[in-house]
Amino acid sequence: MVATQSEHGLGARRRDGLFLPLDPITEPEVVDRVMAALADGRGGWIATPNVDHMRRAARDPGLAATLCTADISVADGAPVVWASRLAGQPVPTRVTGADLLWSLSAAAAAAGRSVYLLGGEPGVPDRAAENLQTAFPELKVVGTCSPPRGFEHDAAQMAALREELLATAPDLVFVGLGFPKQELVICGFLKQLPAAWWLGCGAALPFAAGDLDRAPAWMRPLGLEWLFRLVHEPRRLFRRYVLEDAPFAVRLLGRALLVRLSTGI
Repeated sequence: MVATQSEHGLGARRRDGLFLPLDPITEPEVVDRVMAALADGRGGWIATPNVDHMRRAARDPGLAATLCTADISVADGAPVVWASRLAGQPVPTRVTGADLLWSLSAAAAAAGRSVYLLGGEPGVPDRAAENLQTAFPELKVVGTCSPPRGFEHDAAQMAALREELLATAPDLVFVGLGFPKQELVICGFLKQLPAAWWLGCGAALPFAAGDLDRAPAWMRPLGLEWLFRLVHEPRRLFRRYVLEDAPFAVRLLGRALLVRLSTGI
């Protein structure tokens, strides 16, 4: 295990041999770090690796390198938490993008900070913004955007989005474009808004909008959220969850056991 320090000095990073580095911190600690950094005028981005992220990063060194630039990286997947514990290098808990959307918004509202919602089908970021503002009336939502498919390859559309982000200057940008598009878009815009914080939050926006049901709270710590989503979206998720991610989860746990045995922890 090699511990490194993030460029922004936000704490020790654990590189644990499980394909991607993870920070051993809780959701409140993530929020505290982000708000402290904002107060100091420092931006950054948060990655939330799950099994699917690790599977794809394991076969794509470029994607893995991109994810390793995240200033904060937390486990958004129960098998990732289990693997870290099996390896003897535990992260304390699962920290999901869907949860961080709400906790960061709550902190932003309390601190007078602003947010921007990027991603989802037309209307999704607007409905998510409305629900967030209902929950946190002081929250400043300075913009929303539901970009068309393939916008990241269109120079004119990317320039227009860049100009809107520069004009609204949000403190927090929630990017729900799916993996790995959202991470690549984030990294493409980081230097444009160096004082902002970015979160790749996947399905968090349709969850918040009420367009997509999230698994009941009791299922989440048991690692069954994937099953709930599979039942509700079998055609879209069967291949990824059953044929690709499930075998890799077994591989991940096996690798974790080898790490444990090799280190003698």
